[in-house]
Amino acid sequence: MTELLTGIFSAFGLSASAGLNAYVPLLVIAIVSRLSGVFGWNVLNLQTPYNTLENGWIISLLIFLSLIEFFADKVPAVNHANDVIQTFIRPVAGAVAFAASAQVVTDIHPVISLAAGLLIAGTVHVAKAGALRPAVTATTGGAGNVFVSIAEDILATFLSILALLIPIFIGALTALFVAWLIWWLWRREMRKQEQTITPDHT
Repeated sequence: MTELLTGIFSAFGLSASAGLNAYVPLLVIAIVSRLSGVFGWNVLNLQTPYNTLENGWIISLLIFLSLIEFFADKVPAVNHANDVIQTFIRPVAGAVAFAASAQVVTDIHPVISLAAGLLIAGTVHVAKAGALRPAVTATTGGAGNVFVSIAEDILATFLSILALLIPIFIGALTALFVAWLIWWLWRREMRKQEQTITPDHT
């Protein structure tokens, strides 16, 4: 039972991290799993087909893509275009991260794992690109986006690492946060709809 919870909570943390940065959690998974195999660590050992992430070429590609996203997200105007592109990439990365990490110690069906990761990463991305970034842009004239982006990258990295080291705590925290985000986004949409309804004065 403990291993089941560990796998699920770790997957929650990693997929939420993908909502902030698509490639960081995948890179962390790939490196940790590869090092676990080399040094015999009992941290993460990816199973087929997700162990493909351990390939040296895949790790190099993830590093390259991480650097592209890092710099693209720091340039005004380009960061907004990057968020649009990442609308499709981050949820998919979250789905892969969830499925890859959950499959290590659980028998959750791959479709359920992919759907869960898609939902978690997608929710975090929508909150980031649809609410946080526009608010920062509006209040700072875009100047604050660089600092927010750096903070997001740091958070994504630490969240990914901690999701593997202390998965139950991080996973539970992530699950509560994502549940709150879904509720907040729903309430936000309801308020928008209420504001667009014009009262009938007849």
